[in-house]
Amino acid sequence: MSATTIAWLVLVFGFALPLAHVAFSAKGGSWRPPPGSGCPFGPRAGWFVIVLFLGPLGWLLYLRARAKRRFH
Repeated sequence: MSATTIAWLVLVFGFALPLAHVAFSAKGGSWRPPPGSGCPFGPRAGWFVIVLFLGPLGWLLYLRARAKRRFH
């Protein structure tokens, strides 16, 4: 496998697919902030930024937070 192919695979599987998962997941939260919050962004926008900057690590944090919230 060439270095170019490996670089594209890292970009697609490490950044593009996790970002798409956060953006289109039904359980990702709202794009809008909760009523009365001081932040202009909703939970999904926050997770989107985290995954954008941290890549696969941010996606794993997102999955862990979803799993914790599911059982409470």
